[in-house]
Amino acid sequence: ANLVLHQTVERIHVGKKYGDIPRGIFVVRGENVVLLGEIDLEKESDTPLQQVSIEEILEEQRVEQQAKQESEKLKVQALKERGLSVPRA
Repeated sequence: ANLVLHQTVERIHVGKKYGDIPRGIFVVRGENVVLLGEIDLEKESDTPLQQVSIEEILEEQRVEQQAKQESEKLKVQALKERGLSVPRA
């Protein structure tokens, strides 16, 4: 079954920080649903995570993704130097 969700929020986690981005209405095809549930707001307030602004979490995410890409480039380069082939994803 397909789902129509309203007042949806996208939560981005980077390290111990997170940011919520309001997204509005989403239609999700049933084949893409594994598990769906509500967040327990009482338990959520006890987490060690720090909420930050949308701009800050997006910048943190961009920096993290750049670091991962650089790390992957170095890994591929090291494998090539050792004569190993690297499959492309």
